[in-house]
Amino acid sequence: MALRTIRTEEDPVLRKKSRIVDKFDDRNNTLIDDLRDTLIDSGGVGLAAPQVGVLRRVVVVMDTNKKDLTPEEQIIELVNPEIVKTEGKQKGPEGCLSIPGICGIVERPEKVTVRALDRKGNEFEVEGTGLTARAFCHEIAHLDGQLYVDIAERMMTEEELDEYYENGGDKK
Repeated sequence: MALRTIRTEEDPVLRKKSRIVDKFDDRNNTLIDDLRDTLIDSGGVGLAAPQVGVLRRVVVVMDTNKKDLTPEEQIIELVNPEIVKTEGKQKGPEGCLSIPGICGIVERPEKVTVRALDRKGNEFEVEGTGLTARAFCHEIAHLDGQLYVDIAERMMTEEELDEYYENGGDKK
């Protein structure tokens, strides 16, 4: 497959609403495969189609709770995803591959249930907690043109982020 260029904050495509996927064909499969490859190459936790310039409701997210799996096995593919249930709250640093080098404090649910379609158009539900729940929310927001900086409580300094990691914060 191919690595795609990740669009950055100044690109207007990141502020547009993505279209529903209604064709489950080779073109859609290529997009999903490219998102997978680009995510693994980037070292990120999630990637949405608009981040590579495609306005379709497709995201890939690493299931960070399954650390015993390879990165390829951790990836959850979500077509036309929607959050159907949330529980609890978590607040912490969040970054974005489209806004490199900075993080902000964002509140997200601790647990999220997402209903989506797989690459063949079959419906399924998946739950995520912690960082995976955060990534579900973050990536699905991309599909509606929302960036985490829109909802961040405040941006973190580099020193604050270093201290967070030194004190055992999740590095993803």
